Parts: sequence; C-alpha cells; structure tokens
Amino acid sequence: MNLRIILNAEQRSFEIAGDEPLIDVLRGDGLASVRLSCGIGLCGACTVLIDGDPVSSCLLHAALAEGREVTTVEGLAGDDPVLRAFDEAAAFQCGYCTPGMVLTAKSLAERNPRAGQAEVRHWMNGNLCRCGSYRRIEQAIASYLEEVARVAPDGPDTNPTEERE
Repeated sequence: MNLRIILNAEQRSFEIAGDEPLIDVLRGDGLASVRLSCGIGLCGACTVLIDGDPVSSCLLHAALAEGREVTTVEGLAGDDPVLRAFDEAAAFQCGYCTPGMVLTAKSLAERNPRAGQAEVRHWMNGNLCRCGSYRRIEQAIASYLEEVARVAPDGPDTNPTEERE
C-alpha cells in the first residue's frame, strides 16, 4: 500500500504494510527522534505532531496518516524557540524523552501560550521522563510559553486566576 504524507514540510511517499505502525515508517526513514519505548502509548517517547496534534506514533496505523502533515523534531528549525528553551533550561538528562516533550510543548503553545502550571502538567502527563527531570522540563516549557505569549495575539486566557511559578 502506498502512503503519502507531508513529513516535516516535504511531500513524501512510502510503501507500507496495511497494519504497519507509523513509528516503523518514520524510524525506517532514519528519523531517530521518534523513539520506541513502551509500545502502548503511555510514555510519549514516540510522539509526533499530526496536523499539529500530539500523537503516539507507536499506536497509529501509518495508513491513517494518509494525506496529513506529520512533524518530528527533525522538522523543527535549529533555532526554534522550544528547542532553545529546553537547551537553556538543561531540561534533559539522558534525552530519550526530550523529542516527545518538545513536540507536546509546541502543540500546547499553539493552543494556549498563556497556559499556567496546572494546564502544562495536565497537557504533558502523557510524557514520561525516566530520569526525573520534570522540574527543568517545566521550567523550559514555562520559558517557552512566555516567549510565545509575548508575540501571540491577545486571546482568551484559559487560566486567568492561576499564577505561574
């Protein structure tokens, strides 16, 4: 079966098996940021953005991505603010979870750049860090959201009474 997707802003075509998970297609194409860990959609290591939404690529049959936009960390520019925020906060130890964390944070920022700590924690709860770097990850995301909010058009703040740390 032929799969056509927009992968990291480039039209791509892959020959796939009908039941092949998207992670296998992406890893087979050399995209190392898409990482297999739990295989059941609980850890977030295999997170990709599909049309801007975070998705566990280990659970998604590749055929369901037909015609959609798939973004991996390799598709982000090297100076992307979310990458810079994670780097500046040293929001990683082993780095295995970092690509999934980065993409999930990017998706949150597009939806609500003014998210408070409770919303960040809720949004990120599908991403596990085995090293326990959560404090620095939260700091990186808060810094990233502040930068995005500075340039975002005024919109509804879903957490108007929540103070940020």
